[in-house]
Amino acid sequence: MLAPETGSTNYASSDGNPNTNTFMRKISGILGVSSSETHASDGGPTYVEFGTFNETSETRTLGTFAGVFSPVTLSMFSALIFLRMGYIVGNAGLIVTLLQFAIAYVILVSTVASVCAISTNGAVEGGGAYFMISRTLGPEFGGSIGTLFFFANIVSSALCISGCIEGLVENFGPSGYLLKGIIPDGVWWKFLYCSGLNTLNLLVCLIGAGMFAKTTVFILAIVCSCLGITVFSFIYQGSMMVDIPESNKLVHNITQANYTGLNIQTLSDNLYPQYGIDYTSHGDLVTFSTVFGVLFSGVTGIMAGANMSGELKSPGKSIPSGTLSAVAFTFIIYLVVSVLTAATCSPFLMQNNYLFMAGVSVIPTTVAVGLLTATWSASLSNVIGGSRVLEALSKDNVYGPLLSFIPKGTWRGNPIAAVLVSWILVQQVLLIGSLNLIAQLNSVLFLLSYLATNLACLGLEVASAPNFRPSFIYFTWHTAFIGLMGTIIMMFVISPIYSASSILLCTLLVMLLHLFSPSKEAQWGSISQALIFHQVRKYLLLLDSRKDHVKFWRPQVLLLVNNPRTACPLIDFVNVLKKGGLYVLGHVIKGDSNTAGPDPTLEANSHWLNLIDHLKVKAFVELTVANTVREGSKHLMRISGMGAMKPNTVILGFLGDEYSEDFLRSNESSYRNLEFSSEVFPLEDESSLQPVEYIQIMSDVLKLKKNLCICRNFYKLKKDLNKDGHQFIDVWPVNFLNPAENDAFDVISLFMMQLACIVNMVNVWSKLKMRICVCDEARQASFSINSSPQSYAEKLSSLLKDLRIQAEICHVSSWKNVIEARYDNSDDYFERINNLIVQGSEDTAVTFIYLPTPPSTDDAAESYFRKLEMISNNLPPTIFVHGVNMVTSTTL
Repeated sequence: MLAPETGSTNYASSDGNPNTNTFMRKISGILGVSSSETHASDGGPTYVEFGTFNETSETRTLGTFAGVFSPVTLSMFSALIFLRMGYIVGNAGLIVTLLQFAIAYVILVSTVASVCAISTNGAVEGGGAYFMISRTLGPEFGGSIGTLFFFANIVSSALCISGCIEGLVENFGPSGYLLKGIIPDGVWWKFLYCSGLNTLNLLVCLIGAGMFAKTTVFILAIVCSCLGITVFSFIYQGSMMVDIPESNKLVHNITQANYTGLNIQTLSDNLYPQYGIDYTSHGDLVTFSTVFGVLFSGVTGIMAGANMSGELKSPGKSIPSGTLSAVAFTFIIYLVVSVLTAATCSPFLMQNNYLFMAGVSVIPTTVAVGLLTATWSASLSNVIGGSRVLEALSKDNVYGPLLSFIPKGTWRGNPIAAVLVSWILVQQVLLIGSLNLIAQLNSVLFLLSYLATNLACLGLEVASAPNFRPSFIYFTWHTAFIGLMGTIIMMFVISPIYSASSILLCTLLVMLLHLFSPSKEAQWGSISQALIFHQVRKYLLLLDSRKDHVKFWRPQVLLLVNNPRTACPLIDFVNVLKKGGLYVLGHVIKGDSNTAGPDPTLEANSHWLNLIDHLKVKAFVELTVANTVREGSKHLMRISGMGAMKPNTVILGFLGDEYSEDFLRSNESSYRNLEFSSEVFPLEDESSLQPVEYIQIMSDVLKLKKNLCICRNFYKLKKDLNKDGHQFIDVWPVNFLNPAENDAFDVISLFMMQLACIVNMVNVWSKLKMRICVCDEARQASFSINSSPQSYAEKLSSLLKDLRIQAEICHVSSWKNVIEARYDNSDDYFERINNLIVQGSEDTAVTFIYLPTPPSTDDAAESYFRKLEMISNNLPPTIFVHGVNMVTSTTL
């Protein structure tokens, strides 16, 4: 309860605030300068323009069009626009296709709104989507989602590589549209081509992503030109026959299919679903879910711009404008191409020739060029984005030493090691073979990362976090909710197995990172804390103390601790005693609260929180400064807790306990931790607290109608009870200062039995037997009553049965010798009581003793304290208990 008087402290900052330098360093970090740059050498201030960074001239070189619009558009075109429009429209029909595009883009636009909200709510660094999610959801959720987002980029890269090679074989293979027989076809030949393209991506990434970023505008121009020629071909070309590729083994003796040109009847024939068989995946039946999985996999590139956040000049501006404009542009193109496809191609053609555009185009080469450049650039963009996410995971130390080699393998800002890991993983995914199967896995992983992004923003809105003030005005909780529900539903529509597995993996990663990740204490801010605060406040308001009922009573404990170094076993024991109730550690710092300088509780509070973590107790900390320990104790008893969650029981350590062991430094202690230096928790002298003030504190507790417990000898309590051979928890329901017939049946004894029963219900304590020690020998003589000892024991046994307390009644055989000294010699009487308890406590782990009401006058305080001291000398860990309210119930 007592701490030394607060002395002066030397602070580094000139203004006396120890947080000033830290704050300036953070501000400097946001501005992109080191803390030493915030002041000129002559002592005057140097002003730094907002939005400037040290690395601007070296790495932050991209604007909105080249850095966001171009990579997002290319990623959203990828293989879908040239290679899978026939698959989608031919199987799902135009109406369902337009519906699926509408669903996909509603999800995308909602998610983009969330991405824009996060990116305009603070400085965005390298790592893109992972950085935004982790800094919003916290290390555990951010790390797990970031890992899955990394895998999503890997799968997406493999998907685009597969699409590129499929287009290559269709144009230059045995049945090539451009040149036949240039390259052989086959499963392993395709895997070889995919591996070669993947290795090309590796070489480009090793040279540097900056070179690729500078060429995206040129690549986009090529793709858009090829797409424009294709759209013109739909309108220009008349009726014709288009070859069926030799790779299609499902049709026999049919080598061509009909292209009608613009035709109302053809459009009518293609309005509704006609699900067939996918000739590229061993004859699997096409369904709504497989079509949507392929469709959505082609439009998952909305994070491509965010992934390049480390290279953008102004991420907060470029990401929203560039991503939204790319989404709008691709949506219009997809709608136009879908309608033109449905109005010109027969269902048979679309289902059996996914590259029919090459046979329709007035310049067939443009389809091949557009397909190869779009898919190759998208695959490269994904592997670059994935490597940046992996680099961010390693820098954040999410997986500790597991990824420690990643930062070491960086050359001139290029994460070489991360690129190599990405390349290896892409190779593994390519073994799946079928583009449509990879597409479903790709869609689920991206949907999960979109789910996390929407969840983060929705959580921030629900929690009403004051610092969540995005400048993107089109974001609301409605957009986040729509995106969240849309992603959840469509994940399971695409593939329940992939979805359940991904969510299970994400949950497992959250648990592992929470338990083992070195970054779990990172000060990023966690959405979970904001949501917990919001919910706790709401439920605390619902918790009404006027509705309390004895049936649902539980201990809510305020433990007043003088020095945690000597109180570790007691702190640990009270954690057992609380039975899921409120547990507060209170400490009084003795001093003048009006002195200049910071309040001493500010610095001390962090040390106490670290102690709670070390001892693994579920407790809160309340510290106060007062001139006297009694005054400070009153503060804590009155203000600890909140609402209906306020302590109903106050526990004190025993004054002047003769044995003081430093449990935080002792070699034999199970609580040993040398991080708590003597400066953190100094060993204190209690001599300033006298028995009179100590008894006054006890009286203050009872005046506030709180239960009171006085604990002594808990330095003897070992963490492992089994090693000491303890067998019992003893309860002595008799007022030794003034014995009476009904002591065992009054409120104090019932409260004492309740506490002992609670201890006996918890973990290792449940292996001990609870004993009610009855002093009934010569009871008639001592109490001048006519009842027999047998009837008394039967009455107590019946009470225990009604209270459902599993305890045995232990008859004390030497009570007559004790009671004879009651009126002869006071000291002799209490010494005999002590000997009586000691003799029966050889195998006792903890003893509960009846605590009489403290005296109302100061004159009797010292005598009262001395009696308690004599009773408890040399006993096992002992708790004197005084209850003020009924806490047991025999009713349902």
